[in-house]
Parts: sequence; structure tokens; C-alpha cells
Amino acid sequence: MIVDDNVRFLRAAGALLEHEGITVVAVATNSAEALRRAGEFRPDVLLVDIELGQESGLDLTRRLTAAAPAPWSRVILMSAHSEDDFGGLIDASPALGFLAKPRLSGVAIRRLLGDGHGEPG
Repeated sequence: MIVDDNVRFLRAAGALLEHEGITVVAVATNSAEALRRAGEFRPDVLLVDIELGQESGLDLTRRLTAAAPAPWSRVILMSAHSEDDFGGLIDASPALGFLAKPRLSGVAIRRLLGDGHGEPG
């Protein structure tokens, strides 16, 4: 599942990941939609933009990983900015890792998931 406030990015990222063998079960443009769709679709992994317009992807990540009854612990944060731009905020978050949007790919996601064989766990 991909969460980003930019609809063009959602379409492009979804097409790229589907082409690379990763099924995108849902997309969301804000926190409320993300929480609702995560509960509905139960994605294996969530890609969450750190800057969701007026909302914080970091806050959403905390809410997702604490969600009951089934928390989503496999959240990958992403941004158009570099990881360095966020100081220790990413490290302090419950996210599995970070991807700069220009480096988004199936291979990069699989690497963060620790699967050297190319399939998200």
C-alpha cells in the first residue's frame, strides 16, 4: 500500500512497483484514508510519505504500528528529500526504514525487507 498526497506520484509509483512484481493493494492520500484502507486491505508493507500535505507521515506511522487488533510493523517511510533532511526523526520512528522517492524500486523495497530473493515477505 502506498500513502502519498500527490496523486501523480501514487499512479507512477504504483505502476513502477506493479511492473517490478510488487502488488499494490491500495493507495491513500491522507491519514484517515490510510488507516481505513490498511484495515480493509491488510497490506504486507506500507510505503508512507513523510510529508502528507498538512499531515505528518511520521505520526501516521506511529498510529499504524500501534493499531489494534493487527499492527502494521512493516512501514517504510519515503520522501522527495534525503534522509539527512529529517535528522534523527526517521531513526526514532517505528518505521522499518527509509527510501528517497527517486530511489523507489522493487529491489530497494525488498532490500529493506531483508529479502535477498526478490519477494517481499
